[in-house]
Amino acid sequence: MKVTILQFPGTNCEYDTQHAFEQLGATTEIVWHKSESIPSDTNLLVVAGGFSYGDYLRSGAIAKFSPVMKAVSAYAKEGGKVLGICNGFQVLTEAGLLPGALKRNDGLHFISKHHTLKVENSDNIFLEELNNGDIVNIPIAHHDGNYYIDNAGLADLKANNQILLTYSDVDGTTKNPNGSVDSIAGVCNKEKNVFGLMPHPERAMELILGSDDGKAMLQGFMKSC
Repeated sequence: MKVTILQFPGTNCEYDTQHAFEQLGATTEIVWHKSESIPSDTNLLVVAGGFSYGDYLRSGAIAKFSPVMKAVSAYAKEGGKVLGICNGFQVLTEAGLLPGALKRNDGLHFISKHHTLKVENSDNIFLEELNNGDIVNIPIAHHDGNYYIDNAGLADLKANNQILLTYSDVDGTTKNPNGSVDSIAGVCNKEKNVFGLMPHPERAMELILGSDDGKAMLQGFMKSC
C-alpha cells in the first residue's frame, strides 16, 4: 500500500504520520505543497497535522490555495481515499471536501492531552476494524478544534452516518473538550472516501507513549488496499 503525505509550510506531523503507516507495513512518500500532482500509485492521501502557513488568517484557509490542492480535489472526486488529521481536517473543510468548519476552542486555549473518543459509525474503511460504541484513547492537540455545522448540515450528517467519532469519557458519556457541535471529533463525506478528525491517531501507535489505539483506526485503510 502506498500512502502519500502532504507537507505545507508549518506542517509538523508528517514524520509521525509516515512512521505510523510504515509501522503498519505501508510505503510512504511526503509531497511538498507546491507539487501540482500526487503520485499515481497513491492508495491513501493524508493531509497531516501541524500549523500550515502558521495558521495565519484562519486554520487551513491559506493551505487550500496551495497548488497541490487541485490534485487533491481531483483525486477525491475520482473516489481516492483522503484522510485529514487535525490541521489536515481544517484544510479539507476549508477546501470544501468535508462539511462544516473548525473554529476557536470554547475556552480559547490550546488543548494538548490524551482524550477518549467514542466510535459512532464504523461502516467505513477508516474505522472498519472497530465497532460502534468502542472507546479509543487518542491524543488531541489543537487551538481551533471546535467543529461547527448548522442544524440542516448536522441533520444530513446524522442521516448519512457521516459522524464517525465523538469526544467522550471512558464510559462513552459525552465529554466535550472544545465546544464542538454534538461533541463531534471526526466526520466523513457522503461518499465515505474523505475522512477528517481533530485527534491524532498517528500519535497513538505505541503503548509506551500512552496508547496504541491509533493502530486499529489506521488499519482499516491497510485492509482496503
